[in-house]
Amino acid sequence: MCGLLNWHTILRMTQEAALDALVRGRIRGLRVAMGWSLDALAARCHMSASSLSRIETGHRRISLDQLTSIARALGTTLDQLVESDSDEDVVIRPRHDKARGITMWMVKSDPGVLVAKMRLTAPPGDLKAHPGHDWVTVLSGTLMLKLGERTILVETGDAVEFSTMVPHAFGAHRAPAEVLGIFDRNGQRTHLRADAAE
Repeated sequence: MCGLLNWHTILRMTQEAALDALVRGRIRGLRVAMGWSLDALAARCHMSASSLSRIETGHRRISLDQLTSIARALGTTLDQLVESDSDEDVVIRPRHDKARGITMWMVKSDPGVLVAKMRLTAPPGDLKAHPGHDWVTVLSGTLMLKLGERTILVETGDAVEFSTMVPHAFGAHRAPAEVLGIFDRNGQRTHLRADAAE
């Protein structure tokens, strides 16, 4: 039993060390990508450059309030700093909704916005309205957009942006179309969820 407890303790410590190294690496990587010196980021976090240096190099533990301040200064979130870096996080698997003729790849998902690549095989469904804006660019094929009383054909390479308070629906025109869309929370619920109310 004692050996088992030691094994669990060692495993937990190894996982914590790996997460700690991942977070420190992300902090440094984001800082360098933004072209900021230690002094520049430290000033934005209201800490000394030497403290930030020790955090990045693993010579100082990171407190939650420091991590929050660093994340805010880097324009990211705590979740993004600590999320797993396993293959599952980089492989985007499609979600199929046969009934609606949509295959979706969720490219980016934040609390307020979602970016998705979609393959549309069915024509537009019923018109719906909700608060917000949609932005869609056509990667291939022709998108049929029903917007209020209008029907708009959007060709490959073209994009549309519209208020979603106008009743709307979009789908494929005559052949499959692939699009890249940016949706707010209401747009996600309306366009991208298989269980959305019909």
